[in-house]
Amino acid sequence: MKIFKAFRQGSVRSLRAWRGILITWFASLLTVSLVVLPMRGALNSGFGKSMVTEKLRDGLNLEVLSDLSSGLKSVVSSFISGFFLLILFGMIVNAFLAGGLFDSIKSPARKISASEFFRASARNFLTFFVISLIISVIIISLAFIIVGIPLSIVKDNKTASEAAPFVAAIISGSVLAVVIIIFMLVADFARAWQARNEKQKCLKALVFGFSRTFRTFFSSFPTMLIVLAVIVLFMFLTIILLGPWRPITSGGVFLLFILSQAMFIINLFLKTWSYGCVTSLMEQTDPTPDEAFFKMP
Repeated sequence: MKIFKAFRQGSVRSLRAWRGILITWFASLLTVSLVVLPMRGALNSGFGKSMVTEKLRDGLNLEVLSDLSSGLKSVVSSFISGFFLLILFGMIVNAFLAGGLFDSIKSPARKISASEFFRASARNFLTFFVISLIISVIIISLAFIIVGIPLSIVKDNKTASEAAPFVAAIISGSVLAVVIIIFMLVADFARAWQARNEKQKCLKALVFGFSRTFRTFFSSFPTMLIVLAVIVLFMFLTIILLGPWRPITSGGVFLLFILSQAMFIINLFLKTWSYGCVTSLMEQTDPTPDEAFFKMP
C-alpha cells in the first residue's frame, strides 16, 4: 500500500539525511540566538542586578511593576525588532536548508557530504523561498476568509446564541486545518519536484504540486495527516516532560538545555520524515518526475 510504503521509505530517507538535519539544527540555534541574546542584553541593561526577578517569583508585586517602567520600553522594543527579524531570517534560512534536505532524501540513495548539502541548498534556494512565500500568503489570505469573516458575521449578529461564536470557531478552524494540510502538500510536492530538476522553475513546480496533491489526494492527505499528528503528539510530550522542569543549579540548566536540543533534533527528524513521505509518494506515482510532465497532452 502506498501510505505504508511512504512511511517506511520516509523513515529511511530521514535517517539518511542526518548530516543535513544536524546542519539545520545548528542553523536554527543561531537563528534563535538573534532574539535571545538581544533580549537578554536589554533585560540586563534595563534591570541590571536588581532583585526584580526574585521579587516576581512570589507573584505580582506592584512595587516591582513601578520599577519596571524605566526599562520596559527598551525590553519591548528589543523583543519586537528581534521577533520580526527572527521571522524574516527564519524564512530565509528555512528555504535555504530545505533545498539541501529535499536533495538528501530524493532517489537514488547516496551519501551526501556537507559541501553537497550546501550546494543543493544554494541551487534550490530562490525557488524554495518563492514557493514558501506564495503558499504562506495564500494560507494567510484563506485564514482571513475562512475564519475571520464568519466570526465577524456571527459576532455582529445580535440574534445569534452565546454558543454561536464557539461553534463557528470550531467549524471554521477545522476547515482551515484541512486547507493548511492541503497547501502543505502542494508546497512539499512542488519542492520535491524542484529537487529532481536542475533548472529553477518555480511556477512549474507549483503547478506540479497542485496536480500531484489532488491526483494522489486519497493517499497523500491521510499520510500528511498522520505525520502531522505524530509531530504534534511529540511536541505535546516534549512540553509535558520539559515544561514543569525548573532547574536551580547550573548543572540542571545545562542538562535541560541538552534534553531540549535533543528533543528539537528528533523533531527535525520527524519534519524530514514528512518530506521523505511526500517524496516517496511522488516517486511512486511517477518514478521520474521531470519536465516531461508538462509535455503531456
